[in-house]
Amino acid sequence: MTDDISPVLIAQSGPLRGERWVLSESSLIIGRDSDCDIVVADNTVSRRHAVIAKRDSVWVIEDTSKNGTYVNEKSVEGSKRLNDGDFVSIATAVQIVFVGSDATVPLDINYSQERRMRLDVQSRRVWCASKELLPLLSRPQYRLLVLLYGNIGDVCTRDEVVEAVWPDVIGEGVTEQSIDALVHRLRDRLDECDPEHQYVETVRGHGFRLNNPVL
Repeated sequence: MTDDISPVLIAQSGPLRGERWVLSESSLIIGRDSDCDIVVADNTVSRRHAVIAKRDSVWVIEDTSKNGTYVNEKSVEGSKRLNDGDFVSIATAVQIVFVGSDATVPLDINYSQERRMRLDVQSRRVWCASKELLPLLSRPQYRLLVLLYGNIGDVCTRDEVVEAVWPDVIGEGVTEQSIDALVHRLRDRLDECDPEHQYVETVRGHGFRLNNPVL
């Protein structure tokens, strides 16, 4: 696999926060031993705590520890398939997000001019006013931001938001309240990173747009 299509692990908390690892090999070992691929120097972490491996066409995590490995706060019993956006907790020491391939998200959004917000679509990393937004956005927040980011200056309708964020929902399965709540949560997260600027604007009666000024 090449770097531009490989899944990525990004540390969300703990001493490794912000570090990232491309899953370009068939397996990756997480543990306390110095020869592990991801070394977590914490007494709650086993010497070889967990293994992330490719099985056929999917990635799975296997728990080999004493203190447990968790995916989305649920204990891993044996092995578990990893899906895009899953949060992996190694004991209580570190939390890592699995960023997999997502066919619903374009990978070629580029601006011709440098702007206040910058987004690396493939790794799901966001910078606002040169500061990286951590922890990463949730999958729905990220999909909404990519929609707005890729349509800079244009208004995205509520129907377009539903199609981008919840592509598997049929009919009227997403309420107005769900959309508004998602927009509110995204605004709150961006405000944590850059409180001096309001990025997501509501255009009443039409939808939403991104205010991402040129620097």
